[in-house]
Amino acid sequence: MSTKFGMPIFLEDKTGDIAGSEFTDIYNRARLVLRCTLRNAARAAYMVYDLSERVDSRSGLPVPAACLDFGANNALGSVKIRGGEYVPMSQYLSKLSPLGSSKARKFTASDGQEYRWTYQSGKEDEWCKNASNYHIASYVLKPAGEPQYSGSSGCTLTIEEDFTHLAAELLASLTIMRHIAKYNL
Repeated sequence: MSTKFGMPIFLEDKTGDIAGSEFTDIYNRARLVLRCTLRNAARAAYMVYDLSERVDSRSGLPVPAACLDFGANNALGSVKIRGGEYVPMSQYLSKLSPLGSSKARKFTASDGQEYRWTYQSGKEDEWCKNASNYHIASYVLKPAGEPQYSGSSGCTLTIEEDFTHLAAELLASLTIMRHIAKYNL
């Protein structure tokens, strides 16, 4: 069992760019990487790596915790979490209601619980809560015009300590949410 510190993990987003970044806990408790592995006219593929997890015994490379495959013209594509099957992103991260906002979506994580990301328009951040409305995670964008710190975008993904086992899934679903917001899907 890992040591509990009584505080969330604070993953500093190195670039703030949905095209790829590193997310490192300021106390070195976790490190996630989002990498673009393919980009052409037909699709864009991204991998989420949890560098605290296992590596492939044959290649020595980290095993992706999530694979995101977007379609042509920035369309939603499919997502694969760990050893699961590829699922359409619109099914994996579905709207809260059929006529609802595209910026409020839900997904079922590997622990079987339902989680909801909601984009807080005008506040430059997104919030993830579970079905009981308990705060799980938040992503805060650096407000425009604020100075950038050396080696940092000023953006942070914060995950409550009891949910750190979902960090890679939260980053994958957040990346899809940010893509939806960026391309107004």
